[in-house]
Amino acid sequence: MNATSVKTLAVGALLATAAAVAPASAGTLDDVKAKGFVQCGVNGAGLQGFGAPDDKGDWKGLDVDMCRAVAAAVFGDATKVKFTPLNAKERFTALQSKEVDMLARNSTWTMSRDTQLGIQFTGVNYYDGQGFMAKKSLGVSSAKELNGASICVQSGTTTELNLADWFKANGLTFNPVVFEKQEEADAAYDSGRCDAYTTDASGLYSIRLKLTNPDDHVVLPEIISKEPLGPAVRQGDDQWAMIVKWSLYAMVTAEEFGVTQANVDEMKSSENPEIKRLLGLDGNFGEKIGIGADWAYNIVKAVGNYGEAFDRNVGAGSPLKIERGLNALWSKGGLQYAPPIR
Repeated sequence: MNATSVKTLAVGALLATAAAVAPASAGTLDDVKAKGFVQCGVNGAGLQGFGAPDDKGDWKGLDVDMCRAVAAAVFGDATKVKFTPLNAKERFTALQSKEVDMLARNSTWTMSRDTQLGIQFTGVNYYDGQGFMAKKSLGVSSAKELNGASICVQSGTTTELNLADWFKANGLTFNPVVFEKQEEADAAYDSGRCDAYTTDASGLYSIRLKLTNPDDHVVLPEIISKEPLGPAVRQGDDQWAMIVKWSLYAMVTAEEFGVTQANVDEMKSSENPEIKRLLGLDGNFGEKIGIGADWAYNIVKAVGNYGEAFDRNVGAGSPLKIERGLNALWSKGGLQYAPPIR
């Protein structure tokens, strides 16, 4: 075998190796365009404020708006999205198997999920933390008074792990009452099977609204974990990951510069270079990731900026009335911060 043949074989082997490790999920944008909609995985239990159908069957929530923002960026039409309700156990498999194009289902970004499941988190659309809700009849004002309590928790979640860690660290005992589905845990707690319920604090406020007697329950003050919740996509499709990531950043940037659903058309005449770039009037940032120049304009026009989405879904304009807290813009003491569009 001559040197040329050896070289040819070596190159062929390298190409074969590269093909073997090439991402199997590349081309989500093309798939989405071909079928005409974004298939988005959301909370199947109906988590008010994040992902739940209203009385007309229309999906509402902060996560739902994240899905609609991506549809607006890709199609210029936020209605071109279909929702797949998923429980905690199903969610990552659905993304891995291409049942959904993206996941926006109040999922905590952790290292193991980010590195071992073949999925990639693309940002944080809600900074949360794990808390406890208890029956007022127990007479407790702190989670540290729950020694020996029975606690409802959903399996396959970070909350199940955090629960055990926190009680051990505080020298307390508890009786876990574990359910695969959130609906089961909700019903069990409402029926009195558990003394307390633990999940993300935002979820507790949402679940409390659905209880038979919401005023009979109190959300305790302790926050025992960091729960950065955000959208996720499959690993290996950088273009799709960038589209989802920058759809969130566009909403945050719009809030930062005062661009709202109501004034976005007027803002097209702004001389602020940051706003001109956001709205596609200067540069071709959308085109560089395979979508239109007016991608961010379409998001704000259809969905609004991050602050608007927060307020109507979980904030002051919603039944939950959760304060912005960590979810305020960085310039107002919070953690929401978008890299510049330039």
